[in-house]
Amino acid sequence: MALHPKGVNHLALSTNDMKGQLEFFCDVLGCPLKALYWMHGVANTFHGFVELSPESYVAFVQSPNNPKDCEIGVTHAGNPTGTTTAGTMQHVSFHVDTFEELLAMRDRIRSRGVPVLGPIDHGMIQSMYFAGPEGLVLEISCGHGIDPDQWVDPEVVGLCAISDEELARLRQPEPFKQPATAVPQPPRDPAKPVLLYPPAVYERVLGVSDDEVWRRFSETTAPVPLRS
Repeated sequence: MALHPKGVNHLALSTNDMKGQLEFFCDVLGCPLKALYWMHGVANTFHGFVELSPESYVAFVQSPNNPKDCEIGVTHAGNPTGTTTAGTMQHVSFHVDTFEELLAMRDRIRSRGVPVLGPIDHGMIQSMYFAGPEGLVLEISCGHGIDPDQWVDPEVVGLCAISDEELARLRQPEPFKQPATAVPQPPRDPAKPVLLYPPAVYERVLGVSDDEVWRRFSETTAPVPLRS
């Protein structure tokens, strides 16, 4: 079996209006609220989760330090074809199993007064587009599997400066066999992606063993005890 992530466990979105986002995702989209609590290890910050499926959620992070500004073309795309800063979310698409479910979601969303563009047939998927609170660009799609023989365009491959050898590697990533002992933490390398903490703090954290990180930072107690 190929080793790679199998889906999105949760997509975390910053918000300044937790209640408004939950109202939209729960009422307009029908996603049930599953968690709303103080974010672990972060002062004065709420964390909320709505369920797409038992393995997939949309999460929200509300901090008093979240910037208030929404700048179209920089922080937010504004529409499905808009630009935004590299590394930010241009838009997100949620999956439904059938075209009939796609149409049902269209009608649910419109019944809440939210305009929907589509459905549109993209060949590999069928999609519709709409806006969410705080400038989100959202999509719902149906489709099952993409054939790379049809959808990897040689012209675009060339424009991305991807060689034939690199393309073969991208289409069939090298398998990984987990060694008998854990791979040690690599040293901080500016050429590799790093979490943006103060360098000295990051170095100290990377020097802590995985077992110690698990012991010190895990927090498993739910905010509301189960009733007996």
